[in-house]
Amino acid sequence: MAISQVMQLITGIFEGLLGIPLFGGIYIMGSGYTPLFVMLVLHIITLLLASRDRRWIAGSVLGIITSIIGFIPLVGMVLHWLTSIVLIISVFQPKRY
Repeated sequence: MAISQVMQLITGIFEGLLGIPLFGGIYIMGSGYTPLFVMLVLHIITLLLASRDRRWIAGSVLGIITSIIGFIPLVGMVLHWLTSIVLIISVFQPKRY
């Protein structure tokens, strides 16, 4: 498994955890929205690694968007779910040629 796939899996799991109703919102707001900034950095790193390894980048791009507008309560929760699903699916996709 390439490092880009590992990062996609890790960021996918983290996004899924942030999308848990009530828990995710309390954690994000209680931490001063720092988890959104951390996830933004992780998604940028994952995007660069996935691009280098010619892997799917849609999950990382969606993750960057989610990190930017994820502070909106219900919208953020749904975006975290979608991003998590797309990232985990992208782990199992073949390389782009």
